[in-house]
Amino acid sequence: MIARMSGVKKGFGSAGEHALQARCGTSERAQAFYQQQMRSSLNPAMRKFLARMELMFVSTADSHGECDCSVRAGQPGFVCALDVRTLAYPEFRGNGVMASLGNITENGHVGLLFVDFLRNTVGMHINGRARVVENEELLHRPKLPAAVRAAATAKSPRVERWVLVEIEEAYIHCSKHLPRFKKAPKAIHWGTDSKRHKGGDFFRVHTA
Repeated sequence: MIARMSGVKKGFGSAGEHALQARCGTSERAQAFYQQQMRSSLNPAMRKFLARMELMFVSTADSHGECDCSVRAGQPGFVCALDVRTLAYPEFRGNGVMASLGNITENGHVGLLFVDFLRNTVGMHINGRARVVENEELLHRPKLPAAVRAAATAKSPRVERWVLVEIEEAYIHCSKHLPRFKKAPKAIHWGTDSKRHKGGDFFRVHTA
């Protein structure tokens, strides 16, 4: 049983982490990080950071441990905190492969990474358990934030379904090696099937 107190989870880290920490002499440093930086819920600063994110990286694995990493994007705050321990993010029309969602249906463990490349060059990790829900199910959830309700009922860009994530770990990704980018204008074609707007056969797989 994992003990929780004021959003701080006791016993962070896997057995593999702790074994390597002991072998490499980093246990004291790691314990300091667990105690000072890791939580099992979102604090106000984390929620504020999340509310301006337009991009996240999603890591999933199937029941055999075969991994996939993908990207999700949207308007600022497209990933919404339903409460301090639950996130919701939308799934727009994609290529139909559904690699991330398929993995989640087999194995709910998910890792999310948000990176602010534009302002603070800092990131936030969120690890937890995910499940796929349809719009109708989400709309029946009590105390649903107005922004999520609006997105779930909008005709354009149409959200096909949602992923709910129960947070187990939330913590910083340090700034020191992250580059700073400058945002440039780009027309976004949400849910398009246009080959040109999707990048076409950029890597020449089909024509090779």
